[in-house]
Amino acid sequence: MSWHPQYRSSKFRHVFGKPASKENCYDAVPITGSVHDNHFCAVNPLFLAVVTECAGGGAFLVIPLHQTGKLDHHYPKVCGHRGNVLDIKWSPFNDFEIASCSEDSTIKIWDIPKPVLTRNLTTCRKELLGHARRVGLLEWHPTAANVLFSSGYDYKVMVWNLDTQESVIRGPVRTISCHQDMILSMSFNTNGSLLATTCKDRKIRVLDPRAGAVLQEASYKGHRASKVLFLGGLKKLVSTGTSQWNNRQVALWDQDNLSEPLMEEDLDGSSGVLFPFYDVDTSVLYVVGKGDGNIRYYEVRPEQPYLNYLNEHRSTYPQKGIGVMPKRGLDVSSCEIFRFYRLVTTRGLIEPLSMIVPRRSESYQEDIYPPTAGPQPSLTAQEWLSGVDRGPVLVSLRPGSELLSPRPQPPETPVPSSAAPPSPQLRDKMRKLDVVLGRRPVSLPEEAAPRWATEHRLEEKKGWLANGFDIFECPPPKTENELRQMFYRQQEEIRRLRELLLQREVQGKQLELELRNLQMGSEGL
Repeated sequence: MSWHPQYRSSKFRHVFGKPASKENCYDAVPITGSVHDNHFCAVNPLFLAVVTECAGGGAFLVIPLHQTGKLDHHYPKVCGHRGNVLDIKWSPFNDFEIASCSEDSTIKIWDIPKPVLTRNLTTCRKELLGHARRVGLLEWHPTAANVLFSSGYDYKVMVWNLDTQESVIRGPVRTISCHQDMILSMSFNTNGSLLATTCKDRKIRVLDPRAGAVLQEASYKGHRASKVLFLGGLKKLVSTGTSQWNNRQVALWDQDNLSEPLMEEDLDGSSGVLFPFYDVDTSVLYVVGKGDGNIRYYEVRPEQPYLNYLNEHRSTYPQKGIGVMPKRGLDVSSCEIFRFYRLVTTRGLIEPLSMIVPRRSESYQEDIYPPTAGPQPSLTAQEWLSGVDRGPVLVSLRPGSELLSPRPQPPETPVPSSAAPPSPQLRDKMRKLDVVLGRRPVSLPEEAAPRWATEHRLEEKKGWLANGFDIFECPPPKTENELRQMFYRQQEEIRRLRELLLQREVQGKQLELELRNLQMGSEGL
């Protein structure tokens, strides 16, 4: 498979794919029969959207993520297009907003009602008109709110500003017209200042998305690229395509020099398109084959060898399309670092596939969950159009955590002093001891409680959240798998509370010793 050495030091060396059980799959889903080379699926932490068939036009389904099992034949659809839907994308900053494009040359922005669709949705919030032929690809800007990119069979990439009151937008704010054939894929770098595209002429281009200027163009003849992807902050691109001998191939490029690839690797002789997915947080590249059941994954390094082959997940059921869950929707309690949703048309099935890092410890694994991009935009559409570039707002995946962006702290109010105590240091120690031991201070009024005590109580309330939900208000499990997961969460909560109790006991003993020393010192005086 690869000439790179198989034995090396890597925390992702033993990553494996874990398919969901039958009761946690989505069955009897009428997946589209379109031959367009696209994902046909979009996922966020609340909903699963999949392109389906509909008489008299195009449609797609929006299924709540928890609604697994067999789908009702009369389940409501989002059906406002006059032609087949070719691509759908959830907004990265609004889990109830989704964009769709179609063969009818239009783009529609939909607001999904809360909590779930109860009837067919035919009225969109915005309609974008500008393409002369059918629209095949959509891509949201990664950091700017309300900025959408689209590419059509008219060989144009259009930039749309959705931050307007108009329900029908009849022209984009920018049009990029440097391509001479159909555009096959689009990809942004981390802050959205560069856009990489592949075209049917098999060339890779790196563009300035605001000006539309071509910064780099690959004219290498040995690799015919079909999909391209930025590799986070490594300043590299990865492309999938075919070699001169029609073998499926992966190539790595320097984004500042596309004259020739840094490396090429042949995979197999199949004819299906390869979809690349890159996890910026773990530097793991996943290569998914359309029309087969294989998912290969590599670890990307900034120096040679650039790609280290890790493993391959194989399934006997081929996938027609694929969806990917954002990092904030993963199950961190099971060390899940990536999750696919495979569209298996031969069975009418959508199968979740979790990529797991095997760990013995049940605690939160900080090393495999670094700060990741959150659901908040870092700049507005007007700021980005005026030339401002800014990285994503980072969040921690630790349960109960908040944004990692700096926030102004409110000024502290001074505590009103009554009678001067004989020993302020002694009173402070007694107050800390009361809080640690769980007793309410008698001599200190509630409004005069120190700030650290308030933060301590807030921290204890945050501890009630286990993996994003209140452990005292969670519904009872319905299946054996949910019962098992609930058991693991309870074990984790018990272990955490034991550690917390042990820490409190140690702090209490230390404060009692300091209090005794202070009392002996005051008696000696």
